[in-house]
This record gives sequence, structure tokens and C-alpha cells, in this order.
Amino acid sequence: MAGFTAKDVQALRQATGAGMMDAKKALEATEGDSEKAATWLREKGLASSAKREDRDNTQGAVAIVKSGNVAALVELKCETDFVAKSDAFVNLANDLADVVVAKGVDAAGDLAAAVDDLKVTLKENIAVGRIERFEAAAGNLLDTYLHVQSGRGVNGVLVELAGGTQELAHDLAVHIAFGRPTYISRDEVPADQVAAERATLEAQSRNEGKPETALPKIVEGKLNAFYADRVLLDQAFAKDDKKKVAAVLGDAKIVRFAQVVIGA
Repeated sequence: MAGFTAKDVQALRQATGAGMMDAKKALEATEGDSEKAATWLREKGLASSAKREDRDNTQGAVAIVKSGNVAALVELKCETDFVAKSDAFVNLANDLADVVVAKGVDAAGDLAAAVDDLKVTLKENIAVGRIERFEAAAGNLLDTYLHVQSGRGVNGVLVELAGGTQELAHDLAVHIAFGRPTYISRDEVPADQVAAERATLEAQSRNEGKPETALPKIVEGKLNAFYADRVLLDQAFAKDDKKKVAAVLGDAKIVRFAQVVIGA
């Protein structure tokens, strides 16, 4: 690039919101003068009139790709569901998941230029959100679930299971999608969080006029509901709500899970 470098192109893109090729053309037309190049882009209508990074991007799409014992979950964020449902947006989310499965989490950066170009084309604050990549240990099972709405993934789950069956692994992925737990077991819940909830429940029960002698049992009952909202093993199993997740596992063990929900 005569008179300018790739870093100059990137800096101009970030400053103006222009696409890579447009930024390069602008620098070529102005002999590498970045200020003149920015003016050139504005005159051509190729520069963004606002900093898109300052705008909320709570919409988007979730993509999942599984290859053998490796699976990737990628969130691509945008401002509106109209953009989130577009083919170009969904395809880019899938491309990101493909490259993460093949090369690792950091490889999402390989598509940074594609993300920037789509940001300009669709005129929204588009950014890569959460990325998860699981490589299951030898002998473990890996499964996924993606809830699709209007042609784009909106709720994605990865789960790794030691023991059990592939069917159980998939059923757990589906359960997690709708149960939305935060932790696998009670011992993962921060002690200060439990203590604060216990204190709140005690105060509530006293304000309700419950007898002091009954408070411990009442609080423990309410604390069980607190755990059921957050802890996977404590939740009623989606496929059979008469059993808790812990009961359907048998000898199997949930090693880890990840979930991304658009707008959550």
C-alpha cells in the first residue's frame, strides 16, 4: 500500500465506520492523508454519521457447530431483530462458530474484518458477544441444543457429560435451554449469596408473623426454591417434572455446561 499501511486502513475504518475497501480507496485517493480520507468518505456517503459502538445491541443470533468431540457456541450481537434475522447476519454467526470449532476461541478474530464490513452494510452496532468452546475429555459425551426463532438461533446450550447416554446428554441440553440454571450443584453457589438470601427469607418470614420456632424449617423450604431457580441438579427435569435432574443422572455426571440466550 503506497503511502499508508494496513494499520492506517483499520484506524480510518474505526474512526468513520467505513468498510475496508472503502477506507483503502479513500486513502489511495488522498495519498494517505487520514483527515482528507475521512472527508472523502463523508462526501461519498460512506462514513457512519454516528458511533455505532455507543448504541445498544441486545438483539442478535446464536450459532452452534459440533464436530466430533468439539463444539462451539457463538453469539453475534446487533441492535434489531430485523437485522438479526437477515441471511448475511445469520451466515456470519455460523461462520464464526465454524472457525472457533476448527481453530479455537481466539480464531473468531480472523473474521473481524467481516464483522466490521457487516456493521457498515447493515448500519448497526454489530459485535461478537460470548464465545464458548468445549472439547470433551476422552470417553465423555458432548451434546448441544439450539432454539431457533424466525430463522436465527436465540437460545443455545453446550453440555459435557461423563457417563450416561447420548440421549441423556441431549435431554439435559434441552432442559438447560428452558431451565436456565446458573450452577451445576449447590456447592458452586457463592456462600455470601446464600447467606444474603437466607437473611432476606428470615426477615420476610418474621414480617409475615411466622412463629420464631418455625423459622428454620420455613427458611430452609424457601431456600430450596432459591436453589431450584439457579442450580441444575435441584431443578425438576423438563422431560419428567416428578424427578429432579439429580435423580435422572444415575451414575452419570454433568461436567460442565454453557448457555447463551439473546436478550438475557
